[in-house]
Amino acid sequence: MATRLLTTALLAFAVTLGGPAWAYDAALAESYAQLFAPAKGAAVGKNLHLMTPEAFVNALKTAKGVVAVDVRTPAETGVYSVTLPGSLAIPIHELFSETNLKRIPTDRTVVVLCLSGTRATAAGTALRHIGFDNVYVLKGGFKALTAYLGPKQANAAAAAPASSAK
Repeated sequence: MATRLLTTALLAFAVTLGGPAWAYDAALAESYAQLFAPAKGAAVGKNLHLMTPEAFVNALKTAKGVVAVDVRTPAETGVYSVTLPGSLAIPIHELFSETNLKRIPTDRTVVVLCLSGTRATAAGTALRHIGFDNVYVLKGGFKALTAYLGPKQANAAAAAPASSAK
């Protein structure tokens, strides 16, 4: 009986201490509610700042162009990476340092990308949440871009408009 009472008391004590860990930050939740408020209906992708590979390639053809931010690891970018003028390779785990945030332009369209779009979506959403309204995510990442352009043309087609814009 004493063991059962002690077990119940310890469990109640643990639940009491664990309570705050189950809570969430209401102010942060509200800020995300505001960020995602426009994301409804047929315009969800646009309101979440997702950019298709076709739109990305078309944006590269404009005089102002875009800045690509590759958030993959150095091991991944060592195999292949964005070769566009002005592009940045900043691993997602280093993206939010003050030094790297200062590298991201606020006066141009910024497109965050990774292999499949998963990390880019997280990074792009977080960047928008802290105030970078000019940030978009390449929907589907390098995989989608390669599928859209074809593996041999992916880099060549992207680099050509940038060099002809000079």
